[in-house]
Amino acid sequence: MFYQLYESTHAALQPARAYADAVKLFYSNPLNPFSHMPVGRSVAAMAELFERTTRRYGKPAFGLDKTVVDFQPVAVTEKVAWSRPFCNLIRFERDLPAGRRPDPKLLIVAPMSGHYATLLRGTVEAMLPYADVYITDWADARMVPVTEGKFDLDDYIDYVIDMFHALGPDTHVMAVCQPSVPVLAAVAVMEARGDRFAPSTMTLMGGPIDTRRNPTAVNQLAEKKSIDWFRDNVIMQVPWPAPGFAREVYPGFLQLSGFMTMNLDRHIIAHKDFFMHLVKNDGDGAEKHRDFYDEYLAVMDLTAEFYLQTVDTVFVRHALPKGEMTHRGQPVDTSAIRNVALFTVEGENDDISGLGQTQAAHDLCVNVPQDMKAHYMQPAVGHYGVFNGSRFRAEIVPRIVDFMASYGASARKAAKPRLVRKA
Repeated sequence: MFYQLYESTHAALQPARAYADAVKLFYSNPLNPFSHMPVGRSVAAMAELFERTTRRYGKPAFGLDKTVVDFQPVAVTEKVAWSRPFCNLIRFERDLPAGRRPDPKLLIVAPMSGHYATLLRGTVEAMLPYADVYITDWADARMVPVTEGKFDLDDYIDYVIDMFHALGPDTHVMAVCQPSVPVLAAVAVMEARGDRFAPSTMTLMGGPIDTRRNPTAVNQLAEKKSIDWFRDNVIMQVPWPAPGFAREVYPGFLQLSGFMTMNLDRHIIAHKDFFMHLVKNDGDGAEKHRDFYDEYLAVMDLTAEFYLQTVDTVFVRHALPKGEMTHRGQPVDTSAIRNVALFTVEGENDDISGLGQTQAAHDLCVNVPQDMKAHYMQPAVGHYGVFNGSRFRAEIVPRIVDFMASYGASARKAAKPRLVRKA
């Protein structure tokens, strides 16, 4: 019922939003004398603030149509390289000169945790000059009909393995936040099978590999509540007339509410500053606010089975670091990883995945040679700064690029034979 109430309230506010939009246009029209006065700009600012805080934000576009390669501007085209009901694999194809040596293939596995893959727009943009970039574009569960079946953590791991097969050998993978666990599990499964399409390198960034280390508020909440509590309180059915009508989901607006509550004072100050930017006619400051919140407030639903299985496996039972995680009923053995180089990245001020949680992957991958492992802690950044922003571009990206170059297939002539287990 709560989801239906949310939808009904949103629909009921539609006339008020339309009125607020009209008021904003009237008082910001340069032909209106009030638009040049503080009182007029204040009315327009209040109208825009109301409209923005009550609207539903749709999926943003990546909008990456160019990059710079070898100091030359290059056109970029988005193409769907692989598709399944719950995910499209998007390739950012660069218009490179014929005969140029290909750059490494990089699969960026975006979080499936409430936001769209476009949250990693800056990550993709920063890597485009150095790699042939692909990214997982996870579907909003409310838009997937129930006839397409379920999607859980096991399916997620299968999707990642299928993507490696589609991309072929010598692919590099970067998992940002939540997918660090399923990506590590997928690589372990592939190595245990002797799969030749296992990636060359694996970069895990701000991920909850072992949430027992330096637990954050997010981790503590999951440990305090039982799975039954989550099932009873946050799982809802998609209301009509959405395509996913009757599918059980964890609604994106609940996830967003939780994140905003963690830093409520910061968001209140940001919206107050936005109002003042509009009143002072500071276009640049207002536009930065719009750009950030257009992305941050665009959320998607997760399937109930994926959400509950992830909470139980990662945050409640700590199954991966305890060696108890399974995939399709078979143990996930991280000691089977022997040929995939491992790089972990953390942020000093990360309040989502605490320091040490991602680095824990090194303790699990005991058979990866020490000279094929690296860890980097970025000072003075929070969770978002691990994969976006100026410090990410200046200090983290060069390390990732160098790591991929050092452990790609061409750089490793004599890798150890893959572990093949008898059936």
